[in-house]
Amino acid sequence: MAHPTLQYLTREYLERNPTWDLEYTPLKASIVAGVLANNGIHPASICEVGCGSGGCLAELRTIYPEVALSGYDIAPTAASFWTQYDGLNIHFEVGDVLQKTSLKCEVLLMLDVIEHLPDPHSFLSALHGKANYYLFHIPLDLSAASVIRETPLLYVRNKVGHIHYFTKQLALSLLKESGYKIIDVSYTQAAFTAPVRSWNTLIARPLRRMMFSLLGKDRGVRLLGGETLMVLAQCQGLRV
Repeated sequence: MAHPTLQYLTREYLERNPTWDLEYTPLKASIVAGVLANNGIHPASICEVGCGSGGCLAELRTIYPEVALSGYDIAPTAASFWTQYDGLNIHFEVGDVLQKTSLKCEVLLMLDVIEHLPDPHSFLSALHGKANYYLFHIPLDLSAASVIRETPLLYVRNKVGHIHYFTKQLALSLLKESGYKIIDVSYTQAAFTAPVRSWNTLIARPLRRMMFSLLGKDRGVRLLGGETLMVLAQCQGLRV
């Protein structure tokens, strides 16, 4: 793989991921809506940065029929998915959201984006002021099992372009270092509810369930991985 960003500007990423993980978007949208509802947030506008296929915004349209929805992605090939949502009144745009100086929304989504960024600290810091609330979905690729085996880390690097790997605390530290105040943190239960990619994943589910129960969720995830994190945050200095 060449420079990490180049795969999104060409057809490379699409050729390796022809569905752009569209199959995951109903679950993601339901989790997003649940986090917002649990925190009493009833947004008038939602913007997704790195929206990819646009499937999550399309699912959110069924939950928020009157909310202004917009999505941005740097990948020109992502736009090939967007035409199927023409009747849903969602604004999609190919481009760098950091160049949209006038952009302001109530909730800004970054779902499975941070792990792809060459310089996540700078990007996250540059997003300050663009939203009242930020919702991050972060895969927790880094675990004792993934380090020992190494194959899972190489898989997500070569297949889906992850160039940074996180545990729960490493992900939260990155957000805090980038000027965010954490409001709410939750596991998504992806270890048990996400679509199964392989037989290995299916076979591992009972083991994960047992170890999570014996060790507690945090320790179990650090040992075996398989989870993702949803984090609701604000820029430092803003009050909830």
